[in-house]
Amino acid sequence: MAPTVLAALLPLSVCLLLTPGPTEAGRLLVLPLDGSQWFTMSSVVEQLVQRGHELVVVMPEVSWHLKKSFNFTAKTYFVPYTLEDLDREFKVFADAYWKIRELGILSFLNSSPSKLFDYSFSHCKSMFDNRKLVRYLEETSFDAVFLDPSDMCGLIIAKYLSLPSVVFTRGAFCHYQDEGTQCPSPLSYVPRKLSALSDTMTFPERVRNLLVHVQEHLFCPNFLKTAVDVASGIFQTTITPYDLYSQVSIWLIRTDFVLDYPKPVMPNMVFIGGISCHAGKPLTEPLQDSEFGMSQHEQ
Repeated sequence: MAPTVLAALLPLSVCLLLTPGPTEAGRLLVLPLDGSQWFTMSSVVEQLVQRGHELVVVMPEVSWHLKKSFNFTAKTYFVPYTLEDLDREFKVFADAYWKIRELGILSFLNSSPSKLFDYSFSHCKSMFDNRKLVRYLEETSFDAVFLDPSDMCGLIIAKYLSLPSVVFTRGAFCHYQDEGTQCPSPLSYVPRKLSALSDTMTFPERVRNLLVHVQEHLFCPNFLKTAVDVASGIFQTTITPYDLYSQVSIWLIRTDFVLDYPKPVMPNMVFIGGISCHAGKPLTEPLQDSEFGMSQHEQ
């Protein structure tokens, strides 16, 4: 009975940790993703620090936007590529996509000549090669892992350290979010991402939606092979993407449910729409009557 109760209270505890209020400060291990995703996650990290939480951010030595800060503890590790390598492979990726866009994003990613995703998925092995860093993580008591699941390294760390994981994402790229959360996603009513279909599909469109789903199942294992191979090497056993995605405690989804098509969601999926927007500014001073060419006597 006790483990069941603890499992039921875990989502509430993690939500309290990440929301405002007089909660006890905790220690979070943060595994960010380089690029534009960090711009949004960094604002959350800053808020957590201001509310008294202790954060340890683990990042590769080479990145575009991940920088050390006086507000949190940063741990870096060596990676076998340079910033010039990242820039070159991103240019190869972008140039190839503009030339063969008609393939569709899934087919393109499967045949992309760029090594960009290999860099993204393999840097976790470099982190585990740093035994001093891994020993520090093993010996430090963390309450949870705060991560972006796109490069899967945060999921691997959470499983390795047996810690609750809080995912911060717009939505997982492949179908593993639905399967990992055991969230129903009927193909006759819920369009797959990148299908350009609506929630009111004709029969041919439903067949097309099914074909997109089948394409995901063929594409995703190959696309994530590097990350899965790294995880299998770390755990010395066969690891699947489902093994990693199914352990997530809380899904913080950076959108609003009203912007997506109606679909079932699970209790540990929390919508945080608006977090990617700029902070609102006060309204300007109300216009005076004289600005409309009117005086109080003319009203």
